Amino acid sequence: MRRRSAAVIIENRKVALIKRTREQRRYYVFPGGGIEDGENPEQAAVREVYEELGVHVRIIKLFDTINFDGKQYYFAAEIISGEFATGLGEEYTNSSRNRGTYQPVWIGLDELIYLDVRPGEIVEKLIDKQS
Repeated sequence: MRRRSAAVIIENRKVALIKRTREQRRYYVFPGGGIEDGENPEQAAVREVYEELGVHVRIIKLFDTINFDGKQYYFAAEIISGEFATGLGEEYTNSSRNRGTYQPVWIGLDELIYLDVRPGEIVEKLIDKQS
């Protein structure tokens, strides 16, 4: 079982996601990844967002937790510096990983219900908060 941490970043009614294309399938995930030894979930979210998006964030609060193949933490966060879509994590630099493509994108909150965004529980909570 793996612990994972991610960020929910909303600006101008859009949410920051990673567009994944893998094995002919397209889906979206919140920027994040595994919690490393010695990190707490908040630190992992900040590090992963920087690696994947190229921006520094400030954690605002815990948005939700989900149990799926281990505990997953989702934090509401805001961008404080950096340039979106300039991440240099191994997703972008290690072509031998063979895990498909990663593309940082902004998606309108009103578009989320039409896309395969994972996990669905976080999307449902985001949509409920906008209603």
